[in-house]
Amino acid sequence: MSTKALKKQKRSTKNLEDFLLTAKLEDMGVEIPLVDVEIQFIGALGLPKMDIFGSTDAYFVATIDDRTSFVSHVARNSLAPVWNEVWRVKNVPVTASMVVEIFHKVEGSRATDTAIGKFRSRLVPGTKEVKIKGRHLSLRKSRGACWLKIDSEPSTMVQKHEFKYLFDGPIRFTRHFSPMVGYLTSGRPTDPSSSKDARLYSTWKFSLKGVPTFFRDVHQSWNTNYSAAQKIFGHGAASHAIRGITQAGHRMLYAHSGSNAYGILDEQAVTLTSILNAGSTTPKGSNERIKPAVYTYVISSEDNTLRFSETGTAFCIDFASKHALQSNCAQHVWYAGEFHPRPVGGWENFSEEVGDEVVEWELVVDNNSGTYAPDEKMLPTVRECLEYNFGLGRHSTTNSNIRGGFGVVMYDREDERLVQSREACRRYAVNVRGTASTKVSTSSRSGLTVVKRRDSLDSVGEESVDGSVNFGTLQ
Repeated sequence: MSTKALKKQKRSTKNLEDFLLTAKLEDMGVEIPLVDVEIQFIGALGLPKMDIFGSTDAYFVATIDDRTSFVSHVARNSLAPVWNEVWRVKNVPVTASMVVEIFHKVEGSRATDTAIGKFRSRLVPGTKEVKIKGRHLSLRKSRGACWLKIDSEPSTMVQKHEFKYLFDGPIRFTRHFSPMVGYLTSGRPTDPSSSKDARLYSTWKFSLKGVPTFFRDVHQSWNTNYSAAQKIFGHGAASHAIRGITQAGHRMLYAHSGSNAYGILDEQAVTLTSILNAGSTTPKGSNERIKPAVYTYVISSEDNTLRFSETGTAFCIDFASKHALQSNCAQHVWYAGEFHPRPVGGWENFSEEVGDEVVEWELVVDNNSGTYAPDEKMLPTVRECLEYNFGLGRHSTTNSNIRGGFGVVMYDREDERLVQSREACRRYAVNVRGTASTKVSTSSRSGLTVVKRRDSLDSVGEESVDGSVNFGTLQ
C-alpha cells in the first residue's frame, strides 16, 4: 500500500472506530441517546497564506461519523475567514464525533484543492476554539484555529432510530454559472456571459430537509427499457466513454467555486421568485421577473439535493441525457422530471403589465424523464416533500407586504393538461417576452419532447439528441 493510501486509511480509522463503538453498544442492547444538533461554523483565525500573490480562499468539509457531510462556501482572500454557516442534523448519537477539514480553493475541480489542516470535535454543547492540525508534524503549529458553537437537545422524532443523521436545514442554495459549458453545447457564437443568456448557462442546487422520511427506500432506477439510457448505463466501452463525458460535464456545471452565488432560503417568506431567481446578481428589472421557461430537475438520492436548470435547446444539446447530466450518471435518484412556473389561470390569461408580486403563482411539476421514467404513483410524495421544504401556500408572517407561498400542481407526463400548460408557457415566452424559439423547449403537439412509458419506449418514437423521445404530433 502506498504512503498516500496509508495516510488516508489512518485518517479514516478514528471515524470508523467511533462508528464501530456505536454499533457495538447497540448490538449489546445499550440504547444510545439521540440528540438534535445545531452547529454554527463561525470562522477561523491565523490560517496560513496559500497563494503566492494572494491570500487564502478557504472552505471546509465537515463530516459526522462518515454518515453525513456539509460543505461550506468559499471565503475568498482571507487568513481570518468568516463563514457563519449553520448546520442542523436530527437524531445523532451522543457518541458521535465530527471531523472538519479546511481547504484552500484552487479553481478547477475539488481534486486540485490544497489541504490546510483539520480537527476533530465531539458534539458537546458550547462555544469553542479548536486548533487546526496540519497533515504533517512540521506544520501542526501554524495552521490556525476555528471557532464553533454547538447546541443540542434530545431528539423527539417518533421514528428517530429509523432516520439517524437526518439533515434538518437550513435550506441552502448555490447557483453555478457555467458559460463555457453553455457555449460548447449551444453551438452558437453568441456571448454566453451576457445577461440575456445568463440563465441558460446556470444550474441551481438546493439542499432539502428530511428527504428520506418522504421517499423511504423507494428510488427511481435508470430505465432499462430506454435505449438512450442503455447507451449511458451499459457495460461496454462506448457506454463508459459516454458516462465519462457526461460526468465531466456535471463537474463543470456544479463545480464548487468561489464565484458561485450562494445563500439560505428564508423559510418564513418563500416565493417562487426567491427559488427561480436564487443567486441572481442582475439589477432589478425584467430579468428579475418570473421567466416562462421549462426546467429539468432531479432530486438526488446521493446528497438529497434538488438540482435543476433550464431545459431550452441551447443548453446541454450534445449530451446523451439532461437528467443523467444533472444526476452525475447516478444509477438511481429519488425522482426526476421537469417543472415550469405559471400564474394561476395560466400564461394564456396573464398580462405583462401586472406585477409578479401581486399574482398567485403555481409550480407545475411532472415526471417527464426518459432516463429514469419515474413512477407516477410517487407524484403525491414529491409534492409533500416540496411543501415541507418550501412551505407552499404559506404567507409571510414577518412582513405583510411580502406575498409568500405558491401552489404546486402535479401532472403525469402523459397528461394532456401538462402538454397544454407547457405550450402556453412556450408561446408566452416567444410571443410576449421575445425569447428565441430555439431557447425554449417545444411541445409535443408543436414539437414538445414527450416520454412514453417504459413498456412502450422500444416500439414507439425516435430518440432525439438529448436522449429523450420526440413523437412529433401525437395521434
